[in-house]
Amino acid sequence: MQSDDQEAATPQQPGENGPGSVSDGEQGSSAARQLDPPPPLVPPHEREDEQEEERYCWVCFATEEDDKLAPWVQPCNCRGATKWVHQSCLKRWVDEKQKGNPYKSISCPQCQTRYIIIMPSMGSFAVLLERLDIIAKQLSPGVAAGAVVCSVYWSAITFGAVTVLQTTGFERGLSMMEQAEPIALLLCLPTIPVALIIGRMFRWEDIVLRFLQNRQFDPRKYPVISLMLPVSNEPTPTYPEPYPTSMVSASEPLSVTRIFCGALLLPTVSTIVGKIFFKSVRNDLHRTLLGGFAFVAVKGVLKIYFHQKKHNRAKQRQILDYTLDNLRNYMMRGGLPPEPGGRRAQQQQQQQQQPPQGQQQGQAQGQGPAQGQEVVVQQRFSI
Repeated sequence: MQSDDQEAATPQQPGENGPGSVSDGEQGSSAARQLDPPPPLVPPHEREDEQEEERYCWVCFATEEDDKLAPWVQPCNCRGATKWVHQSCLKRWVDEKQKGNPYKSISCPQCQTRYIIIMPSMGSFAVLLERLDIIAKQLSPGVAAGAVVCSVYWSAITFGAVTVLQTTGFERGLSMMEQAEPIALLLCLPTIPVALIIGRMFRWEDIVLRFLQNRQFDPRKYPVISLMLPVSNEPTPTYPEPYPTSMVSASEPLSVTRIFCGALLLPTVSTIVGKIFFKSVRNDLHRTLLGGFAFVAVKGVLKIYFHQKKHNRAKQRQILDYTLDNLRNYMMRGGLPPEPGGRRAQQQQQQQQQPPQGQQQGQAQGQGPAQGQEVVVQQRFSI
């Protein structure tokens, strides 16, 4: 009895078997389970233990009962309603995603599993043609860009040659190009249109306008400038008004097409102006240069005059009070329609409800000068 009580009272060691203890074998098996890799994916033909569900195509939303002869495929690891799809529907969806590239990999939009697509062999000759087609597609952008560059280059050479013949004369220009080296012609002739465009981008009129529109510059102090440019004779206000923004940059932004056309037409215009106004000059090149300088100078002066006018107009503008007299003198004169619900519309409604003019005059004489004066104001306002 004592030995039994001692055995019952003796506590179990951690290594001994018991209801709340873990044996060494179980600890080893648990550690082995933690180190084991995840179980491999079960292929579709081995999932016999899963419960069969109704097939539902996620592309055309049709079930197996709608089309019993259509082949089904399970191309990814999706579960539930999105794991089945028609073979034909999936092919059409893959074609839309590949966009003509059969080697582009397509994945499931839900589980991002890459589809296993097998392409049958076409033969060695067809594979060769396919590779040639791919190479042609890759080289086409570069060849097209080269063709465009070559076209622009040869166009620049042609324009440069025509400009030389036009400015220096046909016989002299032709002899100059025949005596020159071919490499020099290929390098120098394309620079002519480039130089014209760069020169057209330099707007010297804007520099003169900024100088004239400066606060510290008073053109009335210079009689020559006052005669050539419009000068405002308005007295200087006691209270300094805000200076208007530069009308040059705001009204005339840089236009690529205008610069391009103006630069390419400058030699022709210079030749025409030189032949009209400088007939006494025998040298064709000098005559063309004089015509070009004259055209650019006159054009610049006219541009300065026009923008100076706009600048003076911006300085002299005023914002008037919203009164009946100002509306009658300015808004009605311009023929603007009355605003809906505004004061002018209310005045017109009151005039339509008033009696004829003879009755208005009788009422005005009987009611006194104040009411008669109001009627006169309304009549003047309606004119």
